Amino acid sequence: MSMDDPEILTLLGHLKALADENRLKLMNLLLTQDLCVRALAYRLDISEPAVSQHLQVLKKAGLIRGEKRGYWTHYAVERKVLMDLAERLKAIADQPS
Repeated sequence: MSMDDPEILTLLGHLKALADENRLKLMNLLLTQDLCVRALAYRLDISEPAVSQHLQVLKKAGLIRGEKRGYWTHYAVERKVLMDLAERLKAIADQPS
């Protein structure tokens, strides 16, 4: 596979988005339930602007989606994308050496 391969670029984008402790914690929280920025900030004990920035990185990578509910936007994990990522990593690990 070439580094210009769209599949590799997508994989790299997903891995880069997850390669931050707070973003990984956000993903773990969002796997349990949909939450808004304020709830995520409270649970992680970080500022709402910091949570928003992390969510934008995850959203740009296609790992989460936001859904407007009244005044708040609640975020959820794109589980299919996460499962596809896991399958791609497994395929890489299963390659003969």
